[in-house]
Amino acid sequence: MNLPDVEMTVLGVRVELPGNQPLVLLQDPGTGTLVPIWIGAPEASAIALWQQGLTPPRPMTHDLLIEVLSASGTALESVRIGSVEDAVFHAELILDNGARVDARASDAIACALRAEAPVLCAAEVLEAAGMDPEQAEDVDEDSEDSDDGVDEAVTGVTGAAERDAELNRFREFLDNVDPEDFADGGSSQS
Repeated sequence: MNLPDVEMTVLGVRVELPGNQPLVLLQDPGTGTLVPIWIGAPEASAIALWQQGLTPPRPMTHDLLIEVLSASGTALESVRIGSVEDAVFHAELILDNGARVDARASDAIACALRAEAPVLCAAEVLEAAGMDPEQAEDVDEDSEDSDDGVDEAVTGVTGAAERDAELNRFREFLDNVDPEDFADGGSSQS
């Protein structure tokens, strides 16, 4: 049985230190479940600039795509993050004419913000990569006795070869993140 997609809130972009790896954090407003997605610096910049209300003097790639859609009489209806495989989130742009276009999750999110379109997440992705905010707060206490909380949060978003390195980076991230950090739309870096 397929569960319905969940409309997510884009909390913001942060840079995970010391590796300077950007991520975008999505949240299910109904349950508070968090979905961290590691993204590239250009996409992080595009998302953060938009959330801060900054408009570049010339259109960026995501702005251009939305303008081309509009000029052709089509609009972005929504974006859908449909799967996660080996730490790669797969998304699609859903157009109002019924067409679906494969996209990286980071590009899809940047386009959705510009088009004011909803960001949908498949229930399977929430289950595989989602994390309870209370779990994030408890991981530090639990990590001395058991790694189960961290393992469950990371297993769905990492490949076997990267698991140990990703687990260490994730623990460092959790030591410094709080869901309230994202309330400002990404204007400060952690």
